[in-house]
Amino acid sequence: MKVGVLTGGGDCPGLNAVIRGVVRKGEQEYGYGFIGFKDGWRGAVEGATVPLDIPAVRGILPRGGTILGSSRTNPFKTENGVRNIKENLAKYEVDALIAIGGEDTLGVAAKLYEEYGVPCVGVPKTIDNDLSATDYTFGFDTAVGIATEAIDRLHTTAESHMRVLVVEVMGRHAGWIALHSGLAGGANVILIPEQRFDMDQVCAWVTSRFKASYAPIVVVAEGAMPKDGDLVLKDATKDSFGHVRLSGVGEWLAKEIEARTGKEARTTVLGHIQRGGTPSAFDRWLATRFGLHAIDAVRDGDFGKMVALKGTDIVRVPIAEATAKLKTVDPALYQEVGVFFG
Repeated sequence: MKVGVLTGGGDCPGLNAVIRGVVRKGEQEYGYGFIGFKDGWRGAVEGATVPLDIPAVRGILPRGGTILGSSRTNPFKTENGVRNIKENLAKYEVDALIAIGGEDTLGVAAKLYEEYGVPCVGVPKTIDNDLSATDYTFGFDTAVGIATEAIDRLHTTAESHMRVLVVEVMGRHAGWIALHSGLAGGANVILIPEQRFDMDQVCAWVTSRFKASYAPIVVVAEGAMPKDGDLVLKDATKDSFGHVRLSGVGEWLAKEIEARTGKEARTTVLGHIQRGGTPSAFDRWLATRFGLHAIDAVRDGDFGKMVALKGTDIVRVPIAEATAKLKTVDPALYQEVGVFFG
């Protein structure tokens, strides 16, 4: 059997660990051959490939990013995209395809399997941790660790100047990174997309912090929205999956806080820093296990499935189920951490 592997969407710490797990077990235990499609679905559409074998995956476990490259290409928005994928799979004699990605990449895999019979297995990847069928996605733990370290560092400079520091983190329409890093980093205000925020309340929390002779840290997810407004965007253009490029709420928030409270405010946008660098030990562990179980699903012919973490077990769920809705922060969980606000 020959297996194709691709990594789509945004880069993410742990992608290389998945590739390594797939290839090592597939070649050593099952005698499979492998081929990598470059730059996600773009490589599958254009027939751009790289060879994959055990020597090719040696030493990649601690590396961030992906040796295969990635893109946000949507085959269903590309002329002859699906036809080209099927032709290229036949051309390279690929019997099964492992797609490693988030909501969009796996959504393509689900549709290719259900409507065109392409034998796909999915692996969940996103720093946003917003796929509902798995307890955690790899990349999330690393992103939270990076954001937490940044918040720790910002506390000292905030207190040195007694100013408000607003930290904007990623997460799109889910507040998991903001919630986890904000709580772990001792933020005084955490704003997430799932709960529209009241600027008067935010300013009250900020003022309360200053009264206690401390400088406040405000952590805001890029998709957070005020009660009386909409998404704050720097760029309203959309990618091939119809997503706008989020960012801008941190800067807007700092200006509002400064205008309303009279306290100096500054913004730090962590951006792609959260996605780069060495994956954490947990993400290496989880990504490796996902890779091992993904190749087992191929061996079993269990296509149209995604590997997922449930408790400490790796299970298989339909890809379509995994991408049907986002996993968002429960209001009760958000209220739980509210004791630390202000």
